[in-house]
Amino acid sequence: MRLSQGQLNLLERCPRQFQHTYLDGIISPTSLEQQERLSSGSRFHLLMQQRELGLPIDAIVKENEQLQGWMNGFAIAATEILTPADGEFRESEHCRTLQVEEYLLTVIYDLFIARDDTCQILDWKTYPKPQDRRKLAQNWQTLLYQYVLAETSEYLPEQISMTYWFVQSDDKPQSLTFNYSNTLHQQIEKKLKQLLLQLTNWLKSYEIGEQFPQVVEGSKTCNYCQFISKCDRNFEADLSAQEYSTNKLPLLANIQEVVIQ
Repeated sequence: MRLSQGQLNLLERCPRQFQHTYLDGIISPTSLEQQERLSSGSRFHLLMQQRELGLPIDAIVKENEQLQGWMNGFAIAATEILTPADGEFRESEHCRTLQVEEYLLTVIYDLFIARDDTCQILDWKTYPKPQDRRKLAQNWQTLLYQYVLAETSEYLPEQISMTYWFVQSDDKPQSLTFNYSNTLHQQIEKKLKQLLLQLTNWLKSYEIGEQFPQVVEGSKTCNYCQFISKCDRNFEADLSAQEYSTNKLPLLANIQEVVIQ
């Protein structure tokens, strides 16, 4: 079974929602606004990938005012990122996998930069910089991306860092950097193995007809879930979920790289 950071986030937040999404195969509709936001994000990621590959991007940028604004702002704010240094290894859409028991953990770095004594993971976000750094620090994207790199390379945890670039911030693109450590690596390993053990047990129960666990009644998680009626939760929460689906950005945890198999 392949797992990405998105699946781990969802599994940790609500096991029953994980079941409905990835085991039951229930597809939730997205609003036109959400589709456009996701499409804009995909276009920017593709643009950055083409630039890194040395392919021409001027024609693409000129045809899209939004992309042009994001790209121009990023070029000013992160000149050092866009200018390769001598002797470094760089790769866009860099993929790594790590097998832990019967699970294959998969990560995809928007840009990976490796030097002799340091390596950096970069991730592009096409929404404003979040206010709460702590939540992003605990997100499985931050945790898993650095953990897998430490487990699949010769770099020490202290030589690894991850930087998010938020290109749609109000005045100019902004970034958040998280430095890794051996202590953090051990904490993540323990947390990861506990979560995977729970998943194994839930899968065994699911095979004999039992449902994955639900969050407690009244949890705020239900306010943003499209499966409230399926879980027999209250109508007020159901309305909140519909309003969220229509008006808000998709959660970082819901943006997937890999489809579970």
